[in-house]
Amino acid sequence: MATVQLTDATFDEVAQRDGIVLIDFWASWCGPCVRFAPVYEKVSEKNPDITFAKVDTEAEQALAARFDVRSIPTVMAVRDGVIVYAAPGALPEDALEDIISQVRGLDMDDVRKRLAEG
Repeated sequence: MATVQLTDATFDEVAQRDGIVLIDFWASWCGPCVRFAPVYEKVSEKNPDITFAKVDTEAEQALAARFDVRSIPTVMAVRDGVIVYAAPGALPEDALEDIISQVRGLDMDDVRKRLAEG
């Protein structure tokens, strides 16, 4: 599946989908972002059941502010409309695959219960 470019207008619609959505917050002037991009694309090709998305933080400053993105690249994982992971830093392929594996393994009923309990 091709990587989806997210904007303020499309973010919620994509992020609220059932399943896993992985989001890369990036900028073209960011060296680590440019180096991380091929890793992100390669992992996306190996996981066609996941929606891989990108947010250009220069073009979508409101989205970056909304999620308090202070360092890029930042990777966010959303599962069934719930943000379950967000951290800055370019990741090697095996680390990104590990995050995906952990997100796949989550018991979302338990996650929602914990969120409701605060």
